[in-house]
Amino acid sequence: MYRKDVLIFAYACCKANGGAAGVDDQTFEDIEVYGTERWLDELTQELKSRTYQPLPVRRVYIRSRGQQRPLGVPAIRDRTVMMAAVLVLDPIFEATYNRNSTPIGEDAAHWMQ
Repeated sequence: MYRKDVLIFAYACCKANGGAAGVDDQTFEDIEVYGTERWLDELTQELKSRTYQPLPVRRVYIRSRGQQRPLGVPAIRDRTVMMAAVLVLDPIFEATYNRNSTPIGEDAAHWMQ
């Protein structure tokens, strides 16, 4: 999960998705000013040394259907690590996933195709 190519692609996916800064107030622009390569190297070291700790999620409220609802905004570093986990684990689970094992009945399963 801490392979450089995986983290670079994970960061690119997160950047393409955009989004607000987390509790650390670090934006994609801040990371680029700091140096994306350097930032990813530091994140890699935290993952390799097993000292990585996710930050708390920033809570914001958005208006939905005329009401306010809470939304959690993770820090960019945490989004990058989560995306790296998806990139590594998704092929493993997809290879063993059996569409017939879904708890949804056959009548409702047509939307999954």
